[in-house]
Amino acid sequence: MDIRASHADVSFRDALPGDVAALPPVARRIFTETFGARFAGADFDAFCNAAYDPLGTMARDLADPFIGWRIAEQAGVPVGYAKLRSWSGSPGEAGAMELQQIYVLSAWHGKGVAETLMHWAVGEALARGAPSLYLTVFDHNERAKRFYARHGFSEVGHCAFRLGDQVYDDRVWRRPLG
Repeated sequence: MDIRASHADVSFRDALPGDVAALPPVARRIFTETFGARFAGADFDAFCNAAYDPLGTMARDLADPFIGWRIAEQAGVPVGYAKLRSWSGSPGEAGAMELQQIYVLSAWHGKGVAETLMHWAVGEALARGAPSLYLTVFDHNERAKRFYARHGFSEVGHCAFRLGDQVYDDRVWRRPLG
């Protein structure tokens, strides 16, 4: 299958219970494409196993009715996704939402898939009455930071991301809604 086709070949839909088989392996691939060279090793593998294995956090979150998911797929195969949940980080803000993940396979970068997923996330957060949309981003992920800035997000703080025994600096970004 040619996964370098145009955005017109991509369909978007909400997640279904059966996506627990197909989505985590793609999510793991995207995470590895993005961060594997920087964080490879046993700790990276353990993190990925805990997140993307059949009983991992992603599978549990896919079953959570309070978490919103939007999947981008080509010919029924996921090429990206967005995950939206209530914001529980700092700074605290009642009713705010978090775009916890917006991941797209690298072959689809620059083709509008992430744009469509971002529009879904903003629209969904607005529909849920959220005053703001938050996200966290690895401080050295310049491509992602440019994308978020283009969509009205700005940095408002920082938080820690732990991978094994290492603690990394992630940045908290916020987009006011309304």
